[in-house]
Amino acid sequence: MPLADFEKVLDGIKEKNPNKNMTVCVTGGEPLLRKDLEAAGVEIRKRGFNWTLVSNGLAMTRERFDALIRSGLGGMSLSIDGLEKEHCYLRQNKKSFESVVSAIERCVERHEKYPRLFLFDVITCVHAGNIDALPKLRDFLIEKGVEFWRLFCIFPSGRAAEASLSLNSEQYRRLMGFIIETRSYKNKDGKSIFASHSCEGYLGPYELKVRNYFFFCRSGVNIGSVMCDGSITGCLSVRSPDFFQGNIYKDDFMDVWNERFKNMRDRSWTKTGICERCKSWRWCEGNGLHLHNDARSACAYCNLRILEE
Repeated sequence: MPLADFEKVLDGIKEKNPNKNMTVCVTGGEPLLRKDLEAAGVEIRKRGFNWTLVSNGLAMTRERFDALIRSGLGGMSLSIDGLEKEHCYLRQNKKSFESVVSAIERCVERHEKYPRLFLFDVITCVHAGNIDALPKLRDFLIEKGVEFWRLFCIFPSGRAAEASLSLNSEQYRRLMGFIIETRSYKNKDGKSIFASHSCEGYLGPYELKVRNYFFFCRSGVNIGSVMCDGSITGCLSVRSPDFFQGNIYKDDFMDVWNERFKNMRDRSWTKTGICERCKSWRWCEGNGLHLHNDARSACAYCNLRILEE
């Protein structure tokens, strides 16, 4: 998408929300592939928005990091899926671990120097191939100076569906126990890291024990997105065409936000399949929308059911 097209979206949002404090999160795919990412950051900041970045760190050189900071970057989330063996297996790139560790070190340095101006965390996708490495990864991240760590379990989509990487019930409960333990854990030097389960999935008895808020899927409620082809949707993990609400090339983003998103804000349609008679539906409302193939089907993956098996 040409940057000028996205600037028009920002102008429309700013015009109708002049006093709201909003954040633009640039994700993908891999945002660092855009050569004009720094120019985009300048335009985002010029309009009064904060902006952050989600990256795998593979292309995050020192020069690129410094350029992004100069363009007003206020935060970053970096993905690391284990120590070198586990991370490179999932990423299928021998340089991926070295690259993301270098990016983490730069983020730690920036955060320590400007703690209020630059926030960052590390994200780990937990699966059957890396769950045993979590304790060592925890100590590694603490030693690197990482303060915030988000963990979520892999769900059966794309390559993950083919490689049998999904956690079984015992492994998923182990993950919950590990996060609870980590929230009070200190290493031999008395250092710690704040761990939390990501926003994915209703967790029943583990709610508020593994994260500081009660689950709800924010897609289309307080998260709206523009995809690379101009499609307007909620969270960018929600990719079914049923949830596309319009397109910036024929619709005004704020008109779409105010007038549409009905199938994201009224989720009664999710009460089907495994959710139809579930006593927890009133708290879960069909789990994360990214787990629905369309706006008629039941969720493909129930976190609560796996935990209870």
